[in-house]
Amino acid sequence: MLVRGSARTASSGGGHHRPGGLWSSNAESLDRLLPPVGTGRSPRKRTTSQCKSEPPLLRTSKRTIYTAGRPPWYNEHGTQSKEAFAIGLGGGSASGKTTVARMIIEALDVPWVVLLSMDSFYKVLTTQQQEQAAHNNFNFDHPDAFDFDLIVSTLKKLKQGKSVKVPVYDFTTHSRKKDWKTLYGANVIIFEGIMAFADKTLLELLDMKIFVDTDSDIRLVRRLRRDISERGRDIEGVIKQYNKFVKPAFDQYIQPTMRVADIVVPWGSGNTVAIDLIVQHMHSQLEERKLRWDMAALASAHQCHPLPRTLSVLKSTPQVRGMHTIIRDKETSRDEFIFYSKRLMRLLIEHALSFLPFQDCVVQTPQGQDYAGKCYAGKQITGVSILRAGETMEPALRAVCKDVRIGTILIQTNQLTGEPELHYLRLPKDISDDHVILMDCTVSTGAAAMMAVRVLLDHDVPEDKIFLLSLLMAEMGVHSVAYAFPRVRIITTAVDKRVNDLFRIIPGIGNFGDRYFGTDAAPDGSDEEEGASTS
Repeated sequence: MLVRGSARTASSGGGHHRPGGLWSSNAESLDRLLPPVGTGRSPRKRTTSQCKSEPPLLRTSKRTIYTAGRPPWYNEHGTQSKEAFAIGLGGGSASGKTTVARMIIEALDVPWVVLLSMDSFYKVLTTQQQEQAAHNNFNFDHPDAFDFDLIVSTLKKLKQGKSVKVPVYDFTTHSRKKDWKTLYGANVIIFEGIMAFADKTLLELLDMKIFVDTDSDIRLVRRLRRDISERGRDIEGVIKQYNKFVKPAFDQYIQPTMRVADIVVPWGSGNTVAIDLIVQHMHSQLEERKLRWDMAALASAHQCHPLPRTLSVLKSTPQVRGMHTIIRDKETSRDEFIFYSKRLMRLLIEHALSFLPFQDCVVQTPQGQDYAGKCYAGKQITGVSILRAGETMEPALRAVCKDVRIGTILIQTNQLTGEPELHYLRLPKDISDDHVILMDCTVSTGAAAMMAVRVLLDHDVPEDKIFLLSLLMAEMGVHSVAYAFPRVRIITTAVDKRVNDLFRIIPGIGNFGDRYFGTDAAPDGSDEEEGASTS
């Protein structure tokens, strides 16, 4: 389908004129040759394919769009509900693909979007190729310049909602940086690049294919301005590379892929009619997929089942019972609530450590005698707290585990949809080799805990190496986590029978975070695990 809207032409003729002596060495003089832009801002500086300082969100006139993190994704069984909707944006170099992508993102009004650039996937150059690139003699516009295997595997994982590591490419040095950027799947994935439609396997992963068709004169001017001002190139080198590689590659490899596109957008970002039609079609597709977390299904999925064998509850001694009486009492002062909560946390951590793997070992005592004992059989222990209440358990973990590593995950409940959403995480490197103690103070439905476990699995932590610790859990939450992840060890000090209509644990403990930190209760009175918030 060819969509034509109102468009401006910035130059006359066929669009293949030789540059000759037209260009000035000053890159800013190129601006006058481009079509006027609605905003008066200069183009964003970019010398690498991904910027570490780039914020994980995009604020538009309508909403905040998250470009990092994770939407709900997983149903009451811990499995993915639907695959993400993947859009491919193809077109010539400097045709305006990224601008069109951002216009689609803003108009689409979907909260979770990932923008993946093909620029991140240039192959690592050999020493000889590096030398050629330095003299503008390497063809970066040929399909062989891209790592299609890595592109396909990355896009597959993103569509499945898994985390991926995306290379960071430095255009100044023509090389990949040591750092990688971690991305998660989203409701919508937009993949843009000059060779977006040049691989059959890649095409099969795209639900919609859009070709941005922009006049060659405009593309050349944009490329000149970008390469000179952002990538430190000189005019002679840019024009040489354009005539030798860019234009022939467009004619041979890029323009022919227009025929596989579902939609062709002439004049790029200037064609608002085409963009509106694209957004309308995507809205209908997303509505069919209904990527929604079904809290009612989660609540009723495991009723009347016996508690799972993976659950271990701290023995209810008079001491433990007494501490529960104090922290459950609404009249308890904040100081006492904190003191006795910490005591329970310490007991809970000590109990949890008994489930770690130990092996026989022999040591020699100061008296020169052998002692047959036990030693930890794992590599390392890492604690991961679900913010904000989970971080209150970190001191107890540090007190009993020397040199323990700590990570954090922020999961918040969307107050409009009731869906848990991952907004932030900081995990230690090589966490996949560790036994991970996942900490949250209360678990009612298990939604946030399931999200956190899934994040750890995405980072290759084996399921049987994850220990979910909570001071108080509802039976519903226990069943939900155990059913979705049957090899995760669940450890708590008490399990209450019910949750009410607001998914609060009954009889419960109240909002743990508010009572511990002395903050006001959430408007809906939800438990900490279901309504987490941090400043």
